[in-house]
Amino acid sequence: MSQPIIEIRNYSLNFWTFDGVYHALDDVNLTVEKGQSLGIVGETGCGKSVTVRNILGLLPSPPAEVVSGEILYDGKDLLKALPAEMHRIRGIEIAMIFQDPMTYLNPVFTVGRQLVDVVLAHNRARGQGEKISRKDAETRAIEMLNKVRLPNAEKQMSNYPHQLSGGMRQRVLIAMALIGRPKLLIADEPTTALDVTIQAQILELIAELVEELNLSVMMITHDLGVVAKSCDRVAVMYAGKVVETGTVAQVFDHPAHPYTQGLLRSIPHPEKNVSVLEGIPGFLPNLLDPPAGCRFAERCPRALDICRKVTPVGNPLAGGHVASCHLAEELEAASA
Repeated sequence: MSQPIIEIRNYSLNFWTFDGVYHALDDVNLTVEKGQSLGIVGETGCGKSVTVRNILGLLPSPPAEVVSGEILYDGKDLLKALPAEMHRIRGIEIAMIFQDPMTYLNPVFTVGRQLVDVVLAHNRARGQGEKISRKDAETRAIEMLNKVRLPNAEKQMSNYPHQLSGGMRQRVLIAMALIGRPKLLIADEPTTALDVTIQAQILELIAELVEELNLSVMMITHDLGVVAKSCDRVAVMYAGKVVETGTVAQVFDHPAHPYTQGLLRSIPHPEKNVSVLEGIPGFLPNLLDPPAGCRFAERCPRALDICRKVTPVGNPLAGGHVASCHLAEELEAASA
């Protein structure tokens, strides 16, 4: 087993709201080894993006409050890092691709200006003795736009974000994330707003760059197909908790948590001759007042009395496969 590049240990996070304390994350544990890609999946609101955003310190406190846990990057707890330390890590060692380019690209500056400013900012943060010139930064920006296969890269430097298509803007965001040559790339639903054809191109591009630059990846998505194509391991989240982890083959072929099974049943399949897809009944619980026991119990067709009273812990199965379910071993065997 290789050295972990990021470890999230027993991580719990609350948000202070006008309605009370929202228990967004509860005892989250995740590990990404060097050179590995981890997919984090689950419904909207289950805590995927919240989990990874505080790796980069992107959640303001207040309203966010870390209750417990550690986020270890190369052995260092990022939750205890000083602002100056995070400034040296953010975007340089750990970078993030966001899901909405029009939100994260400034509409009043050209693409070139924004990329050049990122290069110069990274150079200052590294504290390198020799400062890079603006001309050299422009050259570096054009090289990265060519690397992400943006058509007419040099010409696009003078364009504004609104002059580019959705797929082109996403390529600019990828270039912006990778221009600092990070070790860990976090991709937060990078293809959500794109059509299927462009989505496939972006995923292929990310996979090629990951291999070329030897990156570790955390891919946040609600699309299980993206995980199957792009990731080595997968973590399934529900209502602020990680309910199942394992290799893609383990989780997809032998799901051991009822929620994971429900997600997989809801996927369209060419061999399934059905007119209506099977969904998961009910809704996510209100995390202002989380239920006792398993948070999925009210929606689970297999729920027992113990499920509504006792919170299940990670049940280790074969080959590092883990599921937080009182029936995990039985469900894994049934899916074999």
